[in-house]
Amino acid sequence: MRKIIQFLIVFIVSVQLYSQELNCTITVNADKIPGSNKQVFTTLQNSLNEFVNQKRWTNLNYKSQELINCNLTLTILEYNGGDFKGHIQIQSSRPVYNSTYLTPVFNFKDDNVSFNYAEYEPIQFNENSFESNLVSVVTFYVYTILGMDADTFTLNGGTPYYTKAQNVVVQAQQSGYKGWNQSDGSKTRFTLIDNLLSPTYKLFRESMFQYHLKGLDMMSKDKKKAKQSIYESVLTLKSIYDSRPNAFLLRVFMDSKSDEIVDVFSDGPRFDTSKLKDDLLKMSPLNGTKWNKIK
Repeated sequence: MRKIIQFLIVFIVSVQLYSQELNCTITVNADKIPGSNKQVFTTLQNSLNEFVNQKRWTNLNYKSQELINCNLTLTILEYNGGDFKGHIQIQSSRPVYNSTYLTPVFNFKDDNVSFNYAEYEPIQFNENSFESNLVSVVTFYVYTILGMDADTFTLNGGTPYYTKAQNVVVQAQQSGYKGWNQSDGSKTRFTLIDNLLSPTYKLFRESMFQYHLKGLDMMSKDKKKAKQSIYESVLTLKSIYDSRPNAFLLRVFMDSKSDEIVDVFSDGPRFDTSKLKDDLLKMSPLNGTKWNKIK
């Protein structure tokens, strides 16, 4: 009996140490598709959840409490046989040190999602070839989520994952699907990963590191110092704006962080927010109503 108990303990610990990296909920929303038989969408949803959550995406060992929380919502707007067309919303978060708060890290909507899928078709990823646009899109965002998360803990820690995401782009560029090529527009998967890996936007990644590790993670220890670090990270982003006011990554950041920035600077120790509000308004005028709430 003792040996059995010891074996179970070792097994449980082993499972905890070698858990997959993501705690991801994938939803396939087919509300806009007429008809009562939605089984294919349910099957697709189950297959995607299994694919993302049961595959090991890195060589790192994650404990259960370290899994990255994320949501992928695939909304189907058109369905004709095995052809699907719609958009996908990606959200990820990570815990703030010494608190129960989850901070949003990545919040992005991709409007160019189309793919072919037959019910019960295996969903598999091959890093050396293009197999399916569905698999490529989901895999691209998994690696982007991993990269964004890593950048909040270690300066430039996300590079290995961004490189893998870029490889997905390269493999998919001859597929004919939108979003993988520079000519497809300025708010695409191509642009996102190209910018994240470009030395031109290295300050964005520095800002992500400072905002999270030196800012939010310090809140429980010294709120005033933490606010200062978050403020400085915004100043870093402002320097990007000054040279490239239409930088795509600034929009990506604001889509994830605008509400949180308002909350951070509307509570706790007093902080002169006049310049902060001016800079935020210049960088993201569409969020002007939010910035005016900062006290």
